[in-house]
Amino acid sequence: MNRAFTMIELVFVIVILGILASVAIPKLMATRTDAEVSVRLGQIRAISNEVSSYVFSQGKAEDNLSKMSNVLKELEAGGIAVIDTDNKKAYIKAGDDNDCIEFDIVSSANEENLTLKFNDDGNDEICTGVKNGINIENYPIPLRGRLVKY
Repeated sequence: MNRAFTMIELVFVIVILGILASVAIPKLMATRTDAEVSVRLGQIRAISNEVSSYVFSQGKAEDNLSKMSNVLKELEAGGIAVIDTDNKKAYIKAGDDNDCIEFDIVSSANEENLTLKFNDDGNDEICTGVKNGINIENYPIPLRGRLVKY
C-alpha cells in the first residue's frame, strides 16, 4: 500500500501556513516599529539630560547643540540629526520624517530654556509613536535662570 500525502492534504497545509503567515507578519512589523520608537525616545531623554547637565556645569549654552550632547553628536554623524547653529536648534529624524523632533534653546537676557517641538504631519507611524511617548508638559526645561531648581 502506497503511503503519501494526497493533493487535498497538501493544499490544506499550504492554506493553514498562509493564514498563520498573514497573522504573524504584521505582528513582527509592529514589533520593529515599537523598537524604533523606543530607541528614539531614549535618545530624546538622553539629549535633554546631557544638555541640561552641560548648561548647569558650564553656566551657558553653546550655539551648536552637538557640543553639549554626545548622543546628538552621534546622531548628526549618522545623518539622523541636523544641527542649526544659527538658531540653536537640532532636527531629529524619526521614521521617514526628517524633522520629526525639533530641539530648540530659547535664550533671553537672564534665562535659557530647552524646548521640544514635534513637526509631525501624522503620516509617519514612528514619528507619531515618538510624539505619543513624550510628555510634552515636561518642556520647556529651564536650563539657566530663576526657574532652575537645584
